[in-house]
Amino acid sequence: MVGTFFAPPSEITRDTWAAGVTTVIDMGHWWTVITALGIPWDPFQLVWGVLASLVLLGVAERMLGRVRLVAVFLVTGLLGVGLGVLVQWIGSLAGEWWADGTSYDLTMDPLTPIVGALVASTAVMGPLWRRRIRLVVFGLLIMFALYVGDTSTVYRLIAGVSGLVLGHLLSGRSRRITWLKSSFGEVRVLVATIVVIVAIGPLVSLLDPNGSGAFGLAGSFYGDIFPTAADIEELCSTATSTVCDDVTRLAQLGGVGPVVQTFVPLALLLLAAWGLRRGRRFALWLGIATNLAQIVLAFVFLGLVASFIPEDTDTSALGAIDIGEYIVWAGSTVAVPAAVAVLLFVQRRRFALKAPREAVIRFAVTVAAGFAVLALVYSIAGAFVIGSYLPQGTTVVELVLDLPRRFLPVTIIGVTGDALVPPAGVALVLFQWIGPAFWIVFTVAAFQLLQADEQSVSVGDHQRIRALLRRGGGGTLGWMTTWPGNVYWFNQAGDAAVAYRVINGVAITMSDPVCLPGTERDVVRDFAAFCDAHSWIPVFYSVHDQFLPVFDEMEWQHMSVGEETLMHPQTLEMTGKAWQNVRSSLNRGVREGMTTLWTTYDELSRPYVAQINAISEAWVSEKELPEMGFTLGALEEIKDPDVALMLALDSEGRIAAVTSWLPMYRDGIAVGYTLDFMRRADESMGGTMEFLIASAALHMKELGVEVLSLSGAPLAQAPLPKGAEAPAPTVMTELSEFLAKTLEPAYGFSSLFKFKAKFNPTYSTIHMAYPDPLALPTIGGAIGKAYLPSMSAKEAVSLVRTLVR
Repeated sequence: MVGTFFAPPSEITRDTWAAGVTTVIDMGHWWTVITALGIPWDPFQLVWGVLASLVLLGVAERMLGRVRLVAVFLVTGLLGVGLGVLVQWIGSLAGEWWADGTSYDLTMDPLTPIVGALVASTAVMGPLWRRRIRLVVFGLLIMFALYVGDTSTVYRLIAGVSGLVLGHLLSGRSRRITWLKSSFGEVRVLVATIVVIVAIGPLVSLLDPNGSGAFGLAGSFYGDIFPTAADIEELCSTATSTVCDDVTRLAQLGGVGPVVQTFVPLALLLLAAWGLRRGRRFALWLGIATNLAQIVLAFVFLGLVASFIPEDTDTSALGAIDIGEYIVWAGSTVAVPAAVAVLLFVQRRRFALKAPREAVIRFAVTVAAGFAVLALVYSIAGAFVIGSYLPQGTTVVELVLDLPRRFLPVTIIGVTGDALVPPAGVALVLFQWIGPAFWIVFTVAAFQLLQADEQSVSVGDHQRIRALLRRGGGGTLGWMTTWPGNVYWFNQAGDAAVAYRVINGVAITMSDPVCLPGTERDVVRDFAAFCDAHSWIPVFYSVHDQFLPVFDEMEWQHMSVGEETLMHPQTLEMTGKAWQNVRSSLNRGVREGMTTLWTTYDELSRPYVAQINAISEAWVSEKELPEMGFTLGALEEIKDPDVALMLALDSEGRIAAVTSWLPMYRDGIAVGYTLDFMRRADESMGGTMEFLIASAALHMKELGVEVLSLSGAPLAQAPLPKGAEAPAPTVMTELSEFLAKTLEPAYGFSSLFKFKAKFNPTYSTIHMAYPDPLALPTIGGAIGKAYLPSMSAKEAVSLVRTLVR
């Protein structure tokens, strides 16, 4: 083991501990099938073996338990190595080219049993993780086996298959294998993963040029494919003049820029995979077109390779193995991209999202302009030195007609006629780089096109959502759905709606869905299906307890994101010691001549509007930090004619404080109000806000209001009843507590929660529900951007400074 850390194993070590046909079959060292599972070959394998043991075996142990993990680890490892050696031995006896070529290879690879154990553990996972892990693991295993093809990669693949079978037997499920249906979003994830794996496969073979993989030739399309002067001299000394001319022409196209251009198909496939994950139609056709282009490239390139064989060569001398190998290589470079193109075409209905018309026009103009500018600059530069071009006698017309080839893969250019090569200088730099420059422009423009979403409110949507809210539904936070920035989904019947906004592919809802009691399940599921069809991650934010059974039924995750504080005006009695502070503020306000005014923004006089604007601007200007939005209203939101205002006026009739109250309707009657906007003048008396909220509660009692909500307190936790034990902490609760403590110096969420506790409220937890735990980082970023959509660099620095004090 120590020797393998500092240097590759010696010959004696390999013969004693490594597994392969020569050690197991020829030497009879049967124990190497076992020892090869625990000894790494080199430092690289040692590091990866330790990391894989900690991460992958940790996952497998959690799913299988320690005892079953050890058994599965040994069985899959022994099957992987043992069956692999047996297959190689039989294949080499039969003259099969891969087995014969690798029969002398030896391996020591702890990753083999680790892979087998991980695959076996997926049998007891849920459908989502089982499908994802199997696809990624087997995709990588098959990719390495086909594109690299050394002994270890094949042994790992056999161990993975063994783990699949063993896991199925251990799971206790029905022996009948069933095909699990996938949502649109999951199909997109799986298809995108396949495209990524197929795209990077040739790159893997390029990094290991000595591999024995059947698909290894595909790596020849990338990198420095240009022959050197020595290669040309050696080839031209024996080959025909036609072959020599082809190679010489190809060498003239060399340079850093053309080498970069060989990786364009890889970049386009990765871009297509990213767009496929988002369900975009443009990504579908980009993926199909790129794979078809690779097929054309393969035919041309293989034709070029074939042309290197001299005409007088006796092909019968190549032997059946070499011909079979060439057929496999040639077929792989065509069959794989063809299969991916067919897969994309068959699944095209899953990728129906089109970009807005404006985004398509912007993309087309950008690409066309980029092509035109680059072509014009090169043509002008080339025209000045046209007399120095090779071959001699090149004309400007020929230069212009040659332009399209500057943007094509160089393997095609090299066999489509004489290459027009400029002399050293500006023209040569442009000759080598206008192709890569164009594809960079194309890639950036395509990325922007794939990001473009149609996010607009249809005519009449605002009226429809208000009508539904007046009927009932949406909860105490429902009126926030009318705020700017939200777009609306309505169910087919038109009697339910969800307000949401899409940020970075996450559809964040605001408040409970606006629906009648008893329809929650259908509304949540229909909206989730709508998001799935648009390749968005649905996140129900600020929803109440009555929706949790629906999310549990859907096997979603949910967590608390705050506590809503509620008062009940019809039973409100401000008596007892608990109300002493509030009563003191009320009495002091009365003594100082303060009065209140229940009104709306439209009913305010101009002086009052000016005072409210001044108070709000003074409050904002005092803070270095950005004003938050999303579920926290600002000055614009109080202008809604349905939103009530409660003003505190001092003895001189000036506004000392202002609050806004969002209505909650039932059958057209306001039965509840939710506190939103709160601002207090600097010179107002201490306790003014307590005076104002208490006065509002008493006024609502007179109006017959049933529920008064002081709104939610983000990241807050309701106090536990006396004698109650705190629930066991989880990763999410610990994260929430950390965020609450971190953000407290900046935004005072805890202080706000304690202020509201003065009014002796009851508590109602508000939750966030989401389908995929892996998406939590993306969800967190989207919610942060929703709350702080316009944070400037200066405000970001201020926020960080505040947090680290």
